[in-house]
Amino acid sequence: MTATMAPTPDRAFMVELEEFSGPLDLLLHLIREQEIDITDIPIAKIAEQFLGAIAALGLNQAADYLEMAAQLLRIKIQLLLPRPFDDSDWEDPRAELVRRLLEYEQVREVARWLGEQAEWRSDHFPRGFLPDPPDLPPAPIVFNLDDLIKAVNDVVDAMPRAVIHRVVPRPLDVEGATRRLRELLETLERVEFREALGGAPTVADVISMLIAVLELSRVGQVGLAQSSPFGPLEISRATADQAA
Repeated sequence: MTATMAPTPDRAFMVELEEFSGPLDLLLHLIREQEIDITDIPIAKIAEQFLGAIAALGLNQAADYLEMAAQLLRIKIQLLLPRPFDDSDWEDPRAELVRRLLEYEQVREVARWLGEQAEWRSDHFPRGFLPDPPDLPPAPIVFNLDDLIKAVNDVVDAMPRAVIHRVVPRPLDVEGATRRLRELLETLERVEFREALGGAPTVADVISMLIAVLELSRVGQVGLAQSSPFGPLEISRATADQAA
């Protein structure tokens, strides 16, 4: 692995590595490579490996890496010092380093995801692509008031209409039916209801005759008989006893 250093106006060296973009990246690589719990870092072991890595990479003059090495050594010394008897207020010196490593790992994952999304977009939407222009809208329809009224009338005419039955009142002739029935019974003792109606009776004639028969039967002037259910209705002259 090689590292290139170039002087800048603000810093003496700018380090560019092929795999690591900073001291946190190198430190995180060492931790993940050995499958070490990031919340329980063995500082002595990691510090020695970190110093060996920057020496092998030729980073002895890179300020960021030297600062991280100094921080690791300081944490190592703090862990070697004896703890106070009352350690309720004691804080692990590795806590700040662990927090920085976790934040850096999250940022690196987000950057990796954004890079993958950028590659996917570049594969599916190449630069310079212009979609076909949309079709022009149809020309507006010009119409006047007469055309609008005609269109409304066509719609109304096409609508289904309810079937309306026209009821024509027909006057009943109960008196005529009574007179006809009495005339028939003067010459005949019995007459069927159908015979009393005559030829081609209308609905009004049937109703008029039925009312006349019921009224004469009520006053006792005629007798009604039916030999079987739904059989013909026979109308007879009432006897003196029936009339009484």
